Amino acid sequence: MKLYDFQGAPHPRRVNIYLLEKGIEVPREHVDITTQENRKPPYTEKNPVGSIPILELDDGTCISESVAICRYFEALHPDPPLFGTTPLEIATIDMWLRRVELSLMSPVGTVWIHDHPLTAGMFDQIKPAADQARITAAFGYKVLDDQLGNATFIAGETYSIADAVGLATVDFAVDLVGVPYGDDMVNLKRWHEMVSARPSAAGKLPTDFDF
Repeated sequence: MKLYDFQGAPHPRRVNIYLLEKGIEVPREHVDITTQENRKPPYTEKNPVGSIPILELDDGTCISESVAICRYFEALHPDPPLFGTTPLEIATIDMWLRRVELSLMSPVGTVWIHDHPLTAGMFDQIKPAADQARITAAFGYKVLDDQLGNATFIAGETYSIADAVGLATVDFAVDLVGVPYGDDMVNLKRWHEMVSARPSAAGKLPTDFDF
């Protein structure tokens, strides 16, 4: 088993946070996204989409997509549970996981593509798309802030995969993309500081990251 990884990038970081929370160690192979190693063979033979990370099993089977990788490990190592145990817990965690993905990570990714100097040479940037995405991200932050006014963690009173994905997303948005949450979002700030203090939170991208 081997995890193809780029330490600190938002999607690999989700998996790294998850694995640290579970106490699971997996051999790693670094894939250099700064040289687009993930966009050409032999990497694309394992994942034609070119996304990071990939989990390659001993028989050569490859699993891509960060949450799918985490679900695989959850089935192998159910304790401590990070995807829930009861039908309601599982559904609630999945609901908030989707909200983080759709209402925050997706628009932040749009800003990254269409309004960031590091990606200017890689994409035909459309600034109005980034402007609209900032509005969507602000809404996503508001949804999280409201939820965290009534719960310790994103999906309730227990740390879950939604928090791992949420932290990787918020750090990417705030530290690198330039999409911060407002100072008035005290619940989100409280959560962000709390989960950032966990040992699993180590390994962010440096603020001077470059291609």
